[in-house]
Amino acid sequence: MATYLTPALAWRRLREGNERFVAGESQHPNQDASRRSSLVNDQHPFAVIFGCSDSRLAAEIIFDLGLGDVFVIRTAGQVIDDAVLGSLEYSISQLHVPLIVILGHDSCGAVTATKSAVETGEMPTGFIRSLVERITPSVLTAKRNDETEVNDMVVEHVRQTAHRLADSSRVISDAIDDGRVAVVGLSYKLDEGRAALVSGIGQL
Repeated sequence: MATYLTPALAWRRLREGNERFVAGESQHPNQDASRRSSLVNDQHPFAVIFGCSDSRLAAEIIFDLGLGDVFVIRTAGQVIDDAVLGSLEYSISQLHVPLIVILGHDSCGAVTATKSAVETGEMPTGFIRSLVERITPSVLTAKRNDETEVNDMVVEHVRQTAHRLADSSRVISDAIDDGRVAVVGLSYKLDEGRAALVSGIGQL
């Protein structure tokens, strides 16, 4: 069954699911065999969640969702690369998802590593260096705004990531301009389980 929601209704559905999770009243919807069978030939997720790979940030759990509900992309520190942009464009152009969610979280290891690299001048080795390089602009912006705590930098990185998506992808920016898609930036608190809105682009 297709899910054709407006960006505002999609955001409301996510908020309600997160509120159930925070309250310990998760319903675990769409996780049974009949739901699995209904999705064999098609999928109609109502949102795409681009979040950090952190093991404590499982999207379907914290928003109390199930199979077929959300299209999920995860990288450490929710860092954008060509594969991420391609995946997001697929969700917009082929799956007609109305809402893009950028999901960061407090005490993020990737942002913490970037803060350390900026302050010490010592870059990590291997491919972790690539993560740090992509997060560095967000950390520098936070510092210019006198935000020195990691969790403030996480929020800034969520905001920067949202704008970078719109700037980097014509598919995404056109969908936002047409009112078909909105982007919300969320920062998740590990202790209470709440995903708080920190930025928005488009009509909600």
